[in-house]
Amino acid sequence: MSTSGKVIIQGLTENGGKFRPSDWAERLCGAVATYGPGRRIIFHPNVKLASIKGVKCVVIDASLEEDDEMLFEFLIDFAEENKLQILNTDTFPLPEDD
Repeated sequence: MSTSGKVIIQGLTENGGKFRPSDWAERLCGAVATYGPGRRIIFHPNVKLASIKGVKCVVIDASLEEDDEMLFEFLIDFAEENKLQILNTDTFPLPEDD
């Protein structure tokens, strides 16, 4: 994969169904977060929550593949095992489809 741009895991299955549970994206981002002083959660700077056209997504900076290959593979494996749609893009946010 490219090291520029974004890799977007969409909350849609390969056949277009909505992925459950509804908080999957929050859980996935939380699973790769760390905890700072006062047990405050610190989300990974290259893994973000997003909503695209009402669909929950996890947006991964493609540079993560080089910076932390194991973490990148963990996220991609999650998407593939759950048959989620993965989009590679150089543009984020995505341009509107009119």
